[in-house]
Amino acid sequence: MNIPQTSFPRVVIIGGGFAGLAAAKGLEDQELQVVLIDKHNYHTFQPLLYQVATGGLEPDSIAFPLRKRFNDVENFYFRLAEVTNVDAKLNVIETSIGSLEYDELIIATGSTTNFFGNTNIEKYAMEMKSVPQALNIRSLVLENFEEALLETDLEKRRALMNFVIVGGGPTGVELAGALAEMKKGILPKDYPDLDIRQMKINLIQGTNELLSGMSSKASQKSEDFLIKLGVDVWKNLRVIDYDGETVTTNGSDHFKAETVIWAAGVKGDVIGGLEQDCLIERANRFKVDEYSKVVGYENVYAIGDVACMQTKDYERGHPMMAQPAIQQGELLGKNILAKLKGKKLKPFKYNDKGSMATIGRNKAVVDLPKWKFQGVFAWFVWMFVHLFSLIGFRNKVIVFMNWVYSYIRFDRETRLIIRPYRKQNKYSFVKEDA
Repeated sequence: MNIPQTSFPRVVIIGGGFAGLAAAKGLEDQELQVVLIDKHNYHTFQPLLYQVATGGLEPDSIAFPLRKRFNDVENFYFRLAEVTNVDAKLNVIETSIGSLEYDELIIATGSTTNFFGNTNIEKYAMEMKSVPQALNIRSLVLENFEEALLETDLEKRRALMNFVIVGGGPTGVELAGALAEMKKGILPKDYPDLDIRQMKINLIQGTNELLSGMSSKASQKSEDFLIKLGVDVWKNLRVIDYDGETVTTNGSDHFKAETVIWAAGVKGDVIGGLEQDCLIERANRFKVDEYSKVVGYENVYAIGDVACMQTKDYERGHPMMAQPAIQQGELLGKNILAKLKGKKLKPFKYNDKGSMATIGRNKAVVDLPKWKFQGVFAWFVWMFVHLFSLIGFRNKVIVFMNWVYSYIRFDRETRLIIRPYRKQNKYSFVKEDA
């Protein structure tokens, strides 16, 4: 891997997401050699992926080069690779470009889509956990309308214009709202010779409320916003199969749809090699103690979505969201420095700063520890928090200008089919992640 030998302790971080980046920041400019490994050379601001998928933003405005973030930091190295195995006995990781020894290992590989063992849904549904996947959705949505424009079979045309989003969490709610706004203000102008009224947006939730992690008021208000936008909200309904043409549920309702977007769950993106006893199989996450150490190991840590720290307040682990990941990464960086200096470690305590979701123009819900509000003010708060959280001044400016332009003109300039993504038929459909 061409990493120079050093007398400093070597800390290897696997994953450049929110958790890995926070840990790396805390370890910079120290008497350490820090090696960051990721299969992409950029950090993705995942909360805005849905805007890439619906033509609101270009991918480079929510991604930031990892090398650029640390190009002035001494003893820092980035390698573009995929880690395949950890040998904790030898303190070695195996990657697609070779092996590397470590003194301290931080696993921050994040999460991947959880299809709960349904191979058909995994094969035919779209997922949105990465920039390439968001671009796939954008291309497929636009291609469906181009194909519907030429389709003479009414049933086939309706299937092309029927969108099913499975999962009523923040991702599903925000995506449904964005598609509804496209239907309302953009697609009728792009396709004047197509009856856009035939477009259907179905949001399917397996429980009796949306945004189950937020307050009941936020849940109800988000549902009201979606219904007002024309989204069909289905609650207490589970999708049990999808063959590329028909969505089968556990009820009497079935949907003919060419596009199904799966936002119904995630699981940890674990790495092989560690003992099976340290895994929580249900969520596919590493069990860690209050110091983020993987159970059974002294110098292997897991943070973010791939880690499950069970506490009295969070018996199933902390939420798989950005804030717990960032806070775990920041503290772990400090604890590793304290460990190497022989000082006492500080246990992790999550500071819940609140949750929020946007449903569309002037429509959002915000739950803060002391205040809960919805509507226009919540929408501006949502925009400010997400804009402030983006990495890089350029990205902040570009996103802000895009939002201002879209608000004034009610338009989305990036509805481009840069790379076609088309389902040939249900027997030759092949998913690609890049």
